[in-house]
Amino acid sequence: MKKRIPSFKTDKAAERFVDKADLSEYDLSGFKMTRFEFEKKKGQLNMRLPLSLLEAVKRRARARGIPYTRFVREAMERALARPADRNAK
Repeated sequence: MKKRIPSFKTDKAAERFVDKADLSEYDLSGFKMTRFEFEKKKGQLNMRLPLSLLEAVKRRARARGIPYTRFVREAMERALARPADRNAK
């Protein structure tokens, strides 16, 4: 049976643990992938949309375990990362 990850009171304590521990001995099955957002959010967007669309966005975000505003931001980032449509003007 694998060991449980201990709790840490500080980031420094967690860093020391990760630097020295053999993580293959620990149960990491409960971990979830996360994305850190470092860029400051200074812009703001306010939009009206059909309630059914907003509820669908909120459901999808909840399933991923993230706030719906982050989900919308990620969707816009993905859309802009794709090559532009040649027929769009």
